[in-house]
Amino acid sequence: MTRLISSVVAGFVLVLLSAGLVHAQDPDGAALYAQACATCHDTGANRAPSRDAFLAMPPERVLSAMETGSMITMALNRTGAERHAIAEFVTGKTLGSAPPTTPSAAAMCTAAPFNASAGPRWDGWGQGTENKRFQTAAAAGLTAADIPRLQLKWAFGFPGDMQSWAQPTLAGGRIFVGSWGGTIYSLSAATGCVHWYFDTGSSVRSAVSVGQVVMAGSTRDVAFFGDTGANVYALDAATGQLLWKTDADDFPVGRISGSPTFYNGRIYVGIASGEEGVGAVPTYECCRFRGSVVALDASTGRQLWKTYTIEEPRQTTKNAIGTQLWGPSGSPVWATPAIDARLNRLYVTTGNNYSDPTSSMSDAFLALDMESGQILWSRQMTEKDAYTAACRLPDKTNCAVSNGPDFDFGASPILVTLASGRRMLVAGQKSGIVHALDPDKEGEILWQTRVGEGGTMGGVQWGSAADAENIYVGVSDIGRIMLTYSNSTGADPKRGGGMHALRLEDGERVWYTPPPGCGDRTRCSPAQSAAISALPGVAFSGSVDGHMRAYSAADGTILWDVNTIREYQTVNGVVGRGGSIDGPGPAIGGGMVFINSGYPTAGGMPGNVLLAFSVDGR
Repeated sequence: MTRLISSVVAGFVLVLLSAGLVHAQDPDGAALYAQACATCHDTGANRAPSRDAFLAMPPERVLSAMETGSMITMALNRTGAERHAIAEFVTGKTLGSAPPTTPSAAAMCTAAPFNASAGPRWDGWGQGTENKRFQTAAAAGLTAADIPRLQLKWAFGFPGDMQSWAQPTLAGGRIFVGSWGGTIYSLSAATGCVHWYFDTGSSVRSAVSVGQVVMAGSTRDVAFFGDTGANVYALDAATGQLLWKTDADDFPVGRISGSPTFYNGRIYVGIASGEEGVGAVPTYECCRFRGSVVALDASTGRQLWKTYTIEEPRQTTKNAIGTQLWGPSGSPVWATPAIDARLNRLYVTTGNNYSDPTSSMSDAFLALDMESGQILWSRQMTEKDAYTAACRLPDKTNCAVSNGPDFDFGASPILVTLASGRRMLVAGQKSGIVHALDPDKEGEILWQTRVGEGGTMGGVQWGSAADAENIYVGVSDIGRIMLTYSNSTGADPKRGGGMHALRLEDGERVWYTPPPGCGDRTRCSPAQSAAISALPGVAFSGSVDGHMRAYSAADGTILWDVNTIREYQTVNGVVGRGGSIDGPGPAIGGGMVFINSGYPTAGGMPGNVLLAFSVDGR
């Protein structure tokens, strides 16, 4: 999905460090930036962050992205000295100046027992295997009447990071959350102190799923998650001890963004990639990544099956400068799978193709047999959608002839059962359309409702929430305007956003609340791109403008509105600042609401905090 690829350093660049630049013996970071990076970062192309965004970041983070992270393919033609020079130039700091990533002794909790089954839970991305993102009244510990009294209780800062992009999980009185810097933390939900931390060495965007697994004859609470290197981990949830690590895909820029789904002793996870961005480089042989779904034994990490969403790519034609092209490619799985226990099936949504020829299972719902991984049916929502970042850049050499609209799914499928017993799969798409399918009739379309204009940064981005009657949908639809003061493009402060409630029975709109707008604020967008979370009577929606708002599920009235863009005194002593809210939605439970703040995409503001709210801050 374009938005993930271009997030922060993963967006550091499309053409950054591409082939064809002359190596200098004494590399000049400013000159290299002007030659290779300015095309994206001075114009806001493909959501690439501006120079200002990198100033909040240590150079080690940028260097790591080029040498071991998402930008490794683009940096292959750069010398080590050149990579160092660029990292120091864009951050304005010399290497070695990064803040300590190890929590201080004062930030650590005192020893305490852990039981994942004790207390309320918000597990993984979807809060349950059906991905409803809905918390019950008893587990929420909050009512609609409580929401206006929510106040900040504590803030936790991610050291050296400029975004907070992994949704927290609540289990056993602890918060489990990953970071862009590659550390998984287990925090006290009550105070934010650190029980344990684990360094993966690679960015973690996926939410953590916690489940009980029998290992060596004993039952353990285990925390499962994936990283941007396409590795899946199992940690002891009580201590942070590594139990196993499995490389789920060996493609150079393969990654995991959705939460692994734990069910009946197995882990199910989708595989995506950064090739949609890498493929923009004209000398790159675009494209050969194949999206897939992987099933692992939860006790050992052993692969049980792997099912690709697209056939093996083959050589097709050559681009305008003679580079060999491949296809079909793409159809990644960005989001979290849903489980259908009744039919023993797994449901996923897929992304777009990267190159021609296009395929039939991109931009689609898929149903897989959980035992074998066999694809039982598919329902494509947008045909002929082959897209790379080149399609938005001045150099369109590696943009497919079909030049698709980039209408992939970043939202997970939601499995709902109505009071009548009727079941449906529901998910919003970047096209701006919410789709409802019948899982009992091989994905027959039940209804389709347009909620937004759609686009590469439009429509429904990261997902919705559903209760027994409605689905609650936030709209992104980020637009662009020319910024006269910088001769570059930025987010249109008057375009995007809005919150919808649709009736599950027929897709009809129950209510619509327009975005409050940005006013005179600079670098602001009203887009509501983040995933929605809900509890009885309330739906929460975060905005790129930095606000988290709670809406009445009855009529869309805004019950609570907090601006998270400010500095925070964090419980771990890290310099903390809030920013745009995008990607994950809140985790809710035990009378508290946990919110990520910081997402410096186009129109967005950097930030590095996890915020915990409770009634009156108690």
